[in-house]
Amino acid sequence: MRVFLKYCQISSLIFVMGSAVVHANEEIASVSPKEAATLYADKKAVIVDVRDDSEWQETHIPGAIHIPLAQLDSRLSELKQYQDSPVITQCRSGGRSAKALEILKSAGFSKVYNLDGGLIAWDKAGLKTE
Repeated sequence: MRVFLKYCQISSLIFVMGSAVVHANEEIASVSPKEAATLYADKKAVIVDVRDDSEWQETHIPGAIHIPLAQLDSRLSELKQYQDSPVITQCRSGGRSAKALEILKSAGFSKVYNLDGGLIAWDKAGLKTE
């Protein structure tokens, strides 16, 4: 019975979040590449790419803000204007961007989401990169 109740609580939380998915153990809100692309195209969110410079130069999402994860703490002021707006963190596969999400949340950003699957998933979805 406890397992069923826990499942119902988690299911309710996911339902309440709408299109964002919350991983119960990690408490990280994430969006699919297509959801991120729609939010970004409609200017309802910004994308922050936290990959290294060499990765960024190879390929990136057009218009994304590039701040490598190692520099994020020292460059938070560049993102202050988005503190109360949806911010989608993105890396190659989702690991570094999950860390970036936590840094931003700790800095007071209220609407931060991780791009589920990172740039790999973005490419698989056939979305534009340059």
